[in-house]
Amino acid sequence: MDIDSIHNWFEKAVFNAVSDHAKHFPHLSSDANALADIACVALNRLPPRYIRHEVDLAFYQTEHERTESERSVLEAVEFAFGFVQARNAMRART
Repeated sequence: MDIDSIHNWFEKAVFNAVSDHAKHFPHLSSDANALADIACVALNRLPPRYIRHEVDLAFYQTEHERTESERSVLEAVEFAFGFVQARNAMRART
């Protein structure tokens, strides 16, 4: 069984969105731990979509599903940036 090729489609989409979004948060963009936390928070807000090859999901998704997936990723990443920033601010106060 070839299990090494199995991965969650949202991982790559979230990692890319976090990298793109990080440029709007210069105080976080150089903090690899914060960005990893943001990715984890975002991924935990999304359902898993396991695939073996990128083309698998592209082939089976409708245009509407693809648009919804992209929207869900952006919403999850935006939430995660706010969540991690709020947690960091709370820690800084204590």
